[in-house]
Amino acid sequence: GRCLRVPPPAAGQPVELAVKDAARDSMTIYGEADAGTYPLAKKGHSMEFLREQGHLRPRTNLIGAVARVRSALAMATHRFFQDRGFLYIHTPIITASDCEGAGEMFQVTTVLPEPHKGKLADVPADKKNGTIDYSKDFFTRPAFLTVSGQLAVENYCCALSSVYTFGPTFRAERSHTSRHLAEFWMIEPELAFADLSDDMECAEAYLKSCVQWALDNCAMDLQFFDERIEKGLVERLRNIIAEPFARISYTEAIELIKPHAKEFENKDIHWGMDMASEHERYITEKIYKKPVIVYNYPKEIKAFYMRVNEDQTTVAAMDVLVPKIGEVIGGSQREERLDVLDRRIKEMNLDLEAYWWYRDLRKYGTVPHAGFGLGFERLLMLVTGLDNIRDVIPYPRYPGHADF
Repeated sequence: GRCLRVPPPAAGQPVELAVKDAARDSMTIYGEADAGTYPLAKKGHSMEFLREQGHLRPRTNLIGAVARVRSALAMATHRFFQDRGFLYIHTPIITASDCEGAGEMFQVTTVLPEPHKGKLADVPADKKNGTIDYSKDFFTRPAFLTVSGQLAVENYCCALSSVYTFGPTFRAERSHTSRHLAEFWMIEPELAFADLSDDMECAEAYLKSCVQWALDNCAMDLQFFDERIEKGLVERLRNIIAEPFARISYTEAIELIKPHAKEFENKDIHWGMDMASEHERYITEKIYKKPVIVYNYPKEIKAFYMRVNEDQTTVAAMDVLVPKIGEVIGGSQREERLDVLDRRIKEMNLDLEAYWWYRDLRKYGTVPHAGFGLGFERLLMLVTGLDNIRDVIPYPRYPGHADF
């Protein structure tokens, strides 16, 4: 646990630290640590234990390697989009819009009493209907932490051509799975003058670019993960960039997994279902054995802003599925027709007036555009081989945990 400063190691140095000749070698101790109370021992620790030591776990080889790969992939993301002329846009974290219509959002408010102080009687109320009077709140209306920067970045796409946003997003879903966090980072590009085919091309190129960047710039860390976390990791990553991704429609995907229904926990395979991770992984790991892009999903299971296809039952949406993870990217061509957009908003029981500014993009001149979202932590899981999303973000936030 001590903090030391030593000269940089020579190439091929067999030991981490050895001071044999005081006249030639030097070592400076900056901070002592009591070996008897220091929480991290030389033996291996469980991932659960390391999460409890969030302030010290960056000192472990594993989390240090994750941090380096995370930094490299952030750089790879900016390089990919900047080299292709995309503008980086900072979208708001506080919003009054629910991008995905899911309703699982963290509320931002100042009308509640300070923690451990005040009473509910102090909350301003509308006495006529017994609800909270949000006209007295900071933003004079209900406000939330964003689940996506997509709607906001579309404004800039329709004005300045292709753009992207890369920032934190939040979801108040009470999930304890190894795939979900309450706070996570999203990469969301928006392509001007683009349709679903262009969107799929960009998504595949971006994912391959990130994997190639990791192979080129994080070789030692990837070898560490290959030896300690997932045998064959490097080979799996090379396979991702080796050939084009498979592309199948949602309808074809359902027909492919139907004969294998007995192998799934969810055996009710039918058109219109929202495929679970086990179904997605079966397609990409067992059937195609490589990344797969599934497109043209039923409109009932997708967001209101996705362009309705001519069949009126599907939307121009796509998901990129990869081995070990399942879905890693979700995207769509956006609905540019105002009348169709309005109908979809109403069908999903959303407030039309709340999206007045989004509707204005179609009302006052529009452009065909498409985009996608990639959860950065899902990308880290793909590249490091780690199974739990809580181990690829510095300070994981999930139900009951907001330490450090």
